[in-house]
Amino acid sequence: MITSRRIKEQTQEVIDGLQRRGIDNAEELIEKVIVLDNTRKEYKNTLDELLRQINIKTGIIERKLKNNEDISLLKKEVLAIKNDAAVLKDKLGVLEGELVQFLYNIPNVPNVNIPDGTSSAYNKVVSQTDIPCIEHKVPHYEIVKQLDIIDFELGTKLTGAGFPVYKNFGARLQRALINFFLDEAREHGFVEYGLPIVCNDVSFYGTGQMPDKEKQMYKVEDGFHLIPTAEVPLTNLYRDVILEEDDMPIKLTGYTPCFRREAGSWGKNVRGLNRLHQFDKIEIVEIVRPEDSYDVLEEMRAYVEGLVQKLELPYRVLCLCAGDLGFNSAFTYDIEVYSLGQDMWLEASSISNFEDYQANRLKLRYKTKDGEKKLAHTLNGSALALPRIMAALIEKNYDGVEVKVPKVLEKYF
Repeated sequence: MITSRRIKEQTQEVIDGLQRRGIDNAEELIEKVIVLDNTRKEYKNTLDELLRQINIKTGIIERKLKNNEDISLLKKEVLAIKNDAAVLKDKLGVLEGELVQFLYNIPNVPNVNIPDGTSSAYNKVVSQTDIPCIEHKVPHYEIVKQLDIIDFELGTKLTGAGFPVYKNFGARLQRALINFFLDEAREHGFVEYGLPIVCNDVSFYGTGQMPDKEKQMYKVEDGFHLIPTAEVPLTNLYRDVILEEDDMPIKLTGYTPCFRREAGSWGKNVRGLNRLHQFDKIEIVEIVRPEDSYDVLEEMRAYVEGLVQKLELPYRVLCLCAGDLGFNSAFTYDIEVYSLGQDMWLEASSISNFEDYQANRLKLRYKTKDGEKKLAHTLNGSALALPRIMAALIEKNYDGVEVKVPKVLEKYF
């Protein structure tokens, strides 16, 4: 969440950023935060003064006791002050809770360098490869049915739409991609974790999926949900942690199934592997110093591009506009692969810099060499999500009889 300090020190900048996101009442929201924070500060100062008076009077009582002097009046005064302090402490707790909940519902401030715009139509194409011509232009959902390697109807029988069953070559291709992505991540310095796919609500609040995206998640029971991305458990590994400056950058990766309700429209955009309720994904997360985060963002983008290049898939990179940013993000690149069989672009990765937005929620700080404690910056990216990569791979490498394995994956077969 945005820090109260930033809101008070950079008020107009924050308002302008939220308005770029399309939040019309940004000025009203920020004014409310300032009022709440000023009141919180007044309560805190008053409480500190009451506690100071208690300490002073307690010291006087101790001295009077040594001299056998009467302390009855002082004890009544201390008791009255303690009662006032207790009442004020309760009020302060309620106010701080209200302030935090209010801040939870305010999205991150967009970076000044991203494009203006209210929807994906305003996203900027940063780079794009050539789109090759292929002889057999068949959508993946027809190819996999013909070859009997992914069964959508069987998945619907077992669970429902959006839960496909991978068979034979389809299962092996998915496993090969998982191993390839994890091997690449390890070679680039990311530490691999095996992670839970169920997390508590505290973890979701920490990374910002709550209170923004509860309706898109599968609830297991009170206080627990299936993860929509490994970003949640990976980043929360460092919740309530104070790092040393030399510990950074911290590079994490993990493979997990991911679960999203993904309520959407009918049509080719959601057919086959284009949009699923359960899918596999390898995530990368970095925790860095603030001054390094935008250099790291470019490194992460180059890394994910390298994965797509090794798979020999046509792709493009988009810089998302302010109105299309995720709730937590200050700057996001999307990498889309081209589906030759469907003649459309498919998002395969989002790479985002959250700046200190998540770190403030997580209380993730680091100690500088001068001893100052600062909020770290967090970044994450899909590296990569499997379904749309598989769709693009199957369509590009289908020769009318079988699907050829990309050269980089041959060793896994």
